[in-house]
Amino acid sequence: MIIAGFIFMGIGALFIVMANIGVLVFPDVYTRLQASSTCSTTAVFSILIGCMFFAGWGPITGKILVIGIFFFITNPISAHIIARFAWNKEMIPWRHTYHRKSAGSDDD
Repeated sequence: MIIAGFIFMGIGALFIVMANIGVLVFPDVYTRLQASSTCSTTAVFSILIGCMFFAGWGPITGKILVIGIFFFITNPISAHIIARFAWNKEMIPWRHTYHRKSAGSDDD
């Protein structure tokens, strides 16, 4: 049980690091929001499952489960509110455009 708890804690830490990297690397508010909300949800659930393994079966596990359900409901709602605010403030999504050179062009 302890080993499984540490494995889930490690997975949660990995997803937290990936969320932070995504927030720092991605170019606009929408992609940053997607990275942070998806990875943070996965990280929190992994850490909560790890805590359940550490606590064993009892009243603490039920409390952790209620916290997980609350987070599962509120995190997507808060991400949607932030994205809607950004859209209403007319923040333009980032678009990657590039010009592909054709084989016979003189644009060398």
